[in-house]
Amino acid sequence: MTQSAQPKSSPENPWPVARLNSTVKKWIERLGWLWVEGQLTQINVKPTWKMSYLTLRDTQEQISVQLTAETSLLRSLATPLKDGDRVVVLGKPSFYAGRGSFSMYITDIRHVGEGELLARIEKLRQQLAAEGLFDASRKQPLPYLPNTVGLITGKGSAAERDVMSVAQSRWPAVKFRVINTAVQGANATPEVIEALRTLDADEAVDVIIIARGGGSVEDLLPFSEETLQRAVAAARTPVVSAIGHEPDNPVLDNVADLRAATPTDAAKRVVPDAAQEFLFVDEARARMNAALRGWVERERSTITALRSRPVLANPMTSLNQRRDEVQRAVALIRRDVRYLLREESAKVSALRSQVSALGPSATLARGYAVVQVLPRDGSGPEVVTTIEQSPPGSQLRIRVADGSITAAAMSHSPAD
Repeated sequence: MTQSAQPKSSPENPWPVARLNSTVKKWIERLGWLWVEGQLTQINVKPTWKMSYLTLRDTQEQISVQLTAETSLLRSLATPLKDGDRVVVLGKPSFYAGRGSFSMYITDIRHVGEGELLARIEKLRQQLAAEGLFDASRKQPLPYLPNTVGLITGKGSAAERDVMSVAQSRWPAVKFRVINTAVQGANATPEVIEALRTLDADEAVDVIIIARGGGSVEDLLPFSEETLQRAVAAARTPVVSAIGHEPDNPVLDNVADLRAATPTDAAKRVVPDAAQEFLFVDEARARMNAALRGWVERERSTITALRSRPVLANPMTSLNQRRDEVQRAVALIRRDVRYLLREESAKVSALRSQVSALGPSATLARGYAVVQVLPRDGSGPEVVTTIEQSPPGSQLRIRVADGSITAAAMSHSPAD
């Protein structure tokens, strides 16, 4: 009967509970027999019981289903079941109309083999590698000296003691924020993811360590679940994987920013050794002192070499040389000036002699005279240069070296 063929219920025509449960039972039983995989989280079995009851949990989600099986089926298994086992069951979904409860009746139950688990882990590893979650470019560097270390591990576990004791012995001031979770079984993956998100949101936490001791492939299976890998890849805080021992290799080792071989190794990788750091400081200080002393000695030798040079041994030498050059130059200038003065003085004397020899007084002293005519109109005397200027009867002034003579022109005759 299809859904459209089902009679509709209404406030006037409601379904009774029996009809509801019987209808749901028919729909569920139509699923038939199914193979289902999950982890056992609760096993209730007693030899005197005909039926046993188990809880099968999803490997990644907080979802579970109740299983019902004959006790003889469980007792016939070669390996007894225990909490945390990963199994595959064959069963038929059942709905008990009397109680309105759902469960799955199983007739076969098988452990998931280690080889199959390893194959699934390897397939997931290849898938995540193809997506780039293993790339070195996305790995975050660890802080040199973290303020607070976040630690996700089992409560009271050896891994917790190893990480904290080793870290505190290396750096006594280191602080921890520890969140204890399940580290195996169906609850491990969701609890670790929740703790990771809590620590990642804490601004005081600088690095997160996920630690667990060694175990079988099935015990370490929660640390290879895909949901945990994606949560680690999305974290802003650097994550260190410290799962199991050196041979153990869950997928978390590839996704985390750093893989530590053991929890002890994680503590050594995350926290520096104070004693070693002090030793490094002492060595660095010794190297700096040696370098400084060497530099001082080199500079001192350089200064000594410079001071031994003549120019610095007697700085006045250069000045004395320049002083001598100036004095020689001054002497040459003075000599040249004196020479020029003598030459020019001689020239002036010669010119003075020439001027004196050619001057009127000298000419008059040699017997020459200057004749001037005194015009009758009373104007100034004129030097006689032609006979026309002094007709007979003209008054003349004859100037000689020691005075002048007044005379009158008696006659004149032209030159021969």
